Amino acid sequence: MYSKKIISLDDLEFAAKELIAEFKNDRVFAFYGKMGAGKTTFIQAICRELGSEDNVTSPTFALINEYNTDDLDSIFHFDFYRIKDIEEAYDLGYEDYIYSGNYCLIEWPEMIESLLPSKMVEVKIEVQDDDSRVISAQEIL
Repeated sequence: MYSKKIISLDDLEFAAKELIAEFKNDRVFAFYGKMGAGKTTFIQAICRELGSEDNVTSPTFALINEYNTDDLDSIFHFDFYRIKDIEEAYDLGYEDYIYSGNYCLIEWPEMIESLLPSKMVEVKIEVQDDDSRVISAQEIL
């Protein structure tokens, strides 16, 4: 299990590096947290750590963004906040992305929980009273 307290945005780069190192064999990461907890901001740091210089933004309306790394690998970033029903995920062809072997970073995974793979990393971001964040992660098998 991984856990890190984030006091400032400067801490995110190191946390992203630690998270990727801790779960180096995993490719599917599901991010849980309230609106405004910092899911997209943390995903931006993870994409930089993975070697992407692309502009990382939340794919709230597109549902998925694809970013490239220096090695020309793809990173898939999902945001299922606005999904109306599970059929939208099927129409998107989510399985092709999730089982591609590329990094898949999923915001609002609770909206498609029944479709998530059995092996993934569950990442929780909790806002503390002092406005810091605690990021915890564990592998789900």
